[in-house]
Amino acid sequence: MSKGTINVSVDNIFPLIKKFLYSDHEIFLRELISNATDATLKLKHLANIGEAEGVEYGNPMIEVKLDKKKKQLRIIDQGIGMTKEEVEKYINEIAFSGAEEFIEKYKDKNGKDAGIIGHFGLGFYSAFMVAKKVEIITKSYKDEPAVHWACDGSPEFTIEKADKKERGTEIILHIADDSTEFLEENRISELLVKYNKFMPIPIKFGTKTETLPKPEGAKEEDEAPTQEVDNIINNPNPAWTKQPTELEDKDYNSFYRELYPMQFEEPLFHIHLNVDYPFNLTGILYFPKMTNDMSIQKDKIQLYQNQVFVTDNVEGIVPEFLTMLRGVIDSPDIPLNVSRSYLQADGAVKKISSYITRKVADKLKSLFNNDREGFEKKWNDIKIVIEYGMLTEDKFFDKAQDFALYPTVNDTYFTFSELKEKIKDAQTDKDGNLVILYASNKEEQHSYIEAAKEKGYEVLLLDSPIVAHLLQKVESKEEKLSFVRVDSDHVENLIKKDDEQISKLSDEEKESLKTFLDGVIPKEKFSVQLEAMDSNANPFIITEPEFMRRMKDMQKTGGGGMFGMGGFPEMYNLIVNTNHELVGEILNTKTEKKKERLVNQALDLARLSKNLLKGEELTAFIKRSYEMIK
Repeated sequence: MSKGTINVSVDNIFPLIKKFLYSDHEIFLRELISNATDATLKLKHLANIGEAEGVEYGNPMIEVKLDKKKKQLRIIDQGIGMTKEEVEKYINEIAFSGAEEFIEKYKDKNGKDAGIIGHFGLGFYSAFMVAKKVEIITKSYKDEPAVHWACDGSPEFTIEKADKKERGTEIILHIADDSTEFLEENRISELLVKYNKFMPIPIKFGTKTETLPKPEGAKEEDEAPTQEVDNIINNPNPAWTKQPTELEDKDYNSFYRELYPMQFEEPLFHIHLNVDYPFNLTGILYFPKMTNDMSIQKDKIQLYQNQVFVTDNVEGIVPEFLTMLRGVIDSPDIPLNVSRSYLQADGAVKKISSYITRKVADKLKSLFNNDREGFEKKWNDIKIVIEYGMLTEDKFFDKAQDFALYPTVNDTYFTFSELKEKIKDAQTDKDGNLVILYASNKEEQHSYIEAAKEKGYEVLLLDSPIVAHLLQKVESKEEKLSFVRVDSDHVENLIKKDDEQISKLSDEEKESLKTFLDGVIPKEKFSVQLEAMDSNANPFIITEPEFMRRMKDMQKTGGGGMFGMGGFPEMYNLIVNTNHELVGEILNTKTEKKKERLVNQALDLARLSKNLLKGEELTAFIKRSYEMIK
């Protein structure tokens, strides 16, 4: 036996590891399984290039064993193993990465690194976060004696010969008293599934009972035979590691259910990512059905590095608007800190993000071009992602002009260029500005929509929570074009033409009417405007100016705050149609009480059509209405 001191620059590295290097103790298992996978892939690589003569690679697996009585957790692989010299080099020189040297020495003819994870030393020392003592029993694939290394968490270690006969490495963790949760079978199983579900080498954790088919001639009441089989917790060949030509839609849907077992709806469509220059990246992204609540959608994409789970917070790598998607991204080129717990700023990350944006845009355009009818049916389920992307990414905005849809209240769909062509004759105002009318709620704005349709106008239905922001952006990119909600003014004023209505009331009558209305209608809620309109239009119409309402909408979802609109009281315009018969009756009614009652009734009817009449005021309106029809 020999003894030594680990080559580190401080007296005791382990408290530092425990406190600073790895913030989340549970990842020790991920690191040790990664090292075992690394060692196995190295052996496979050597066998493939003829550097391991006489070595039978076979069908190796990694085994995790738990012994609660002995307070031990063991990770056993059948990989490349280590010699005494390699143990001293890779284990004792803590900051040395064995993978870098190995890649340089054994890279294949194409310069690829055969999927080696690397940084063995640092990954291995994460074991001391949960163990008071760690042992390594290892035998190299070379014809050299096995080695037994042990360390109790101080900088001192022992190293001696071992009697291990099979090649590979066994790590024995003597679990510390403050980490006994890692002696629970359910906890280890949970971690293996979380971090190692798609590792490229089979991982065994205990056994499970499998039911076999009943033999021929068995009676119905006979129990089916069973057998104990290895409990393999991972899928070593997940869909994203295969070529798209190898997969069908059913394979993609099956993998989606594997990723999200509690998600019962099928994804709407998928995007298979596969690039090897100027960076390596594979993955599959799925568009699920979306809700309008963006906050609950995120953290569904899983980030892997060579099939090792890293995180489900992919901001930075995936553009923000795509974090609402689901799926997997795997790249060895994503620069993470040593504990793989957060992203490090790097130029490659921006390139990856740009590539993913372009790939998604290309897929959406292809779906639109190849099956427009199917794309229109899916629009309401995917629009929040596309609209958010158009709002936040200029390059995506430009590409989306080819496939982003603008639905109407009649359930027809236009691209932006189609829409402009369709409405240019009817909806260009007297100054040559194209006015696009829209509603945000078909039920609440029904009367306004109908008034616009009677004029021959097309009305869009734009109801996502970020629509105010998006319209602002579209208007900034287009000259002489504006979006106007149908309830922002009376129909004659939405798109101003040259012809003006003549009022039936004289100037004196209008002044008299205005004075009376100002005395009855609450000034803090309504600004009264007299307008000459078609006699068939409603007598009282409540509108909310486009600018004011849009700023409030924008502030609700972030933005528009500089105007301070969020704290403003609700203010509306009350437009009184001076050409309506009821308005003439109000003016000519002799008794003040009846006059006031007619005004309040007309005002409440207008409020009702705007969904503003509620509670006590609604009750009073109903009571007054019954009195009037007695």
